[in-house]
Amino acid sequence: MASGCKSEDLFDSIVMADDRYRCEGFQEGFEEGTRQGLIEGRNHGATHGARLSAELSFYYGFAFTWKCIFQNNPETKTRKKLKALEALLALIQSFPHDDPQYGNLQEDVTKVRAKFRQVCSLLNVPSDFREYISKGSEMSF
Repeated sequence: MASGCKSEDLFDSIVMADDRYRCEGFQEGFEEGTRQGLIEGRNHGATHGARLSAELSFYYGFAFTWKCIFQNNPETKTRKKLKALEALLALIQSFPHDDPQYGNLQEDVTKVRAKFRQVCSLLNVPSDFREYISKGSEMSF
């Protein structure tokens, strides 16, 4: 009887090998997929974070430059432009640059973009951010 149990165990191990290897393969694949997903997610986040940072930095430099131009001009129209520029600068400065899990990121970026378009409208300049970037990269010496 003892030999009969061993043959059943041997038979069970052969029959169940397919299931065991499939489970082990699934687990290994899942772990590798998790590692690759973290790497790809980190790269994706860094790329999009850099784009957003470049966009906000451009808006800040744009607003700061125009503010310096209009700062000593006493005209009424200039005061309205200056007020809009200061509002854009305040929005950008209050933006949480160091919080990667900030919940209102999209809403705040939308507000900054809308304020930028408003300022561009007041200044009569094109408001397409990509246009400024592409013009800068076309320079050659």
